[in-house]
Amino acid sequence: MNQQLNEVVCFGVDVASTHLDIAVHGVQQVQRIPNDERSINRWLKTVARSSRLAVEATGSYHQLLARLAHEHGLQVFVLNPRDVKRYAQGLGQRGKTDRLDALVIARFIHREHQELRVWQPPTKEAQRLDDLLRTRALLQKQYAAQKQSLVHRPELEQVIEDVLQSMQAALTRLETLIAQAARNLPEGRAGLRCIMSIPGVGVLTGAALLQLFTRAKDASCDAIVALTGLDPRPMDSGSRKGIRRLSKRGNAEMRRLLYNAAMSGARTLTWRGVYERERAKGLPATGALIALARRLVRVAFSLFKSHSMFDQTRVCA
Repeated sequence: MNQQLNEVVCFGVDVASTHLDIAVHGVQQVQRIPNDERSINRWLKTVARSSRLAVEATGSYHQLLARLAHEHGLQVFVLNPRDVKRYAQGLGQRGKTDRLDALVIARFIHREHQELRVWQPPTKEAQRLDDLLRTRALLQKQYAAQKQSLVHRPELEQVIEDVLQSMQAALTRLETLIAQAARNLPEGRAGLRCIMSIPGVGVLTGAALLQLFTRAKDASCDAIVALTGLDPRPMDSGSRKGIRRLSKRGNAEMRRLLYNAAMSGARTLTWRGVYERERAKGLPATGALIALARRLVRVAFSLFKSHSMFDQTRVCA
């Protein structure tokens, strides 16, 4: 009986823009509350401070709950939605509703919390940089879509051109704000300068890497590569060696920026030889660029930790 009384309560929360569905592990009833500060604080007053709470990463909708729960003293876990989906499939769950998702999250965190990292709130500077990077990524997608639409709607060419010019000006302004936000991070000015000394790495890639390195500065190089989702995933069984595919964990925009940096780098004298050696191994162009992108991450992390500038004489295959 005492063990049950002392057991930590595990909450799973399915987050929407307007409401939260809250499940408790071992209880089938799910509570719904508005996703606003007043309602969340009222609910948290009923929750023991030793409890665990897990949510899926949703971009921005989960951030208020995660911050308030952390301030209340709960252990907070922000989960990868793909992990939760596969966990539900492994349980044989045949349907998907907000209620079922909350129950699965509660079960997941109850059983797997020891293997997961407790979420820590970002600093104000890091949150601002993250918001700017997300905003620019979204605007860049919209810009590309509008530009492509010119092919199908020539009668609207002038209208769309005006829109594209406005969007391009906004993208340029966001790039300036991102650079400023990156320099405002702890050791950000020096760190960004070190990272951007690598041929092919511009301010956007440099800022995204700086944010990652600042958050995980005690990690190993392999762990940093894994956080970008560029790590090759083994698919072996018995004597069969499967095709290695990227894990694609983490931020997709980070991978896009790194791929673009690798394309720029492959055109420089510094990295052209590295790219060509990867191609000589039999890799397709995309695979060789991904291998170069991993190389850029490792070099950038090394420069960040050692506070060093890029030295071209140390580049080798």
